[in-house]
Amino acid sequence: MKNKCISEPQKKSTKRLMLWTLLWVVSLSVSTFGPKFIWNENTTISLIAIIINTGLGAGMIWANVKHFTVLDELQKKIQLDAMGIALGIGIVGGLSYSTLDIANVITKDAEIGFLVMLISVSYIIATIIGKKRYA
Repeated sequence: MKNKCISEPQKKSTKRLMLWTLLWVVSLSVSTFGPKFIWNENTTISLIAIIINTGLGAGMIWANVKHFTVLDELQKKIQLDAMGIALGIGIVGGLSYSTLDIANVITKDAEIGFLVMLISVSYIIATIIGKKRYA
């Protein structure tokens, strides 16, 4: 079922954001797992992969900023609220997690991947709640 409330510029912007996000995620996977499984820990290749990943990440950020320009005021509010909640949870949760590691309360080192998952899940939940609140 097509959503007729979504304009053509929003569709185009969403597709562009999706493409940049996909490229960034793929390049992150390559730069993370490539040294071990593809190029036998060659530092030069790893550095090139990380630079490409960073560039694609910048492109993803740009696509996200551009995406905001085609959203209506309610969509912007929902997104900004969700981002603010995710940022707050990420900072408080991340620093608490790091402090647990520093104080040796947890046995393993604090890994950034857990923080990324926390931020992502909190953003998704906040977006869903925001959309339901204003539906």
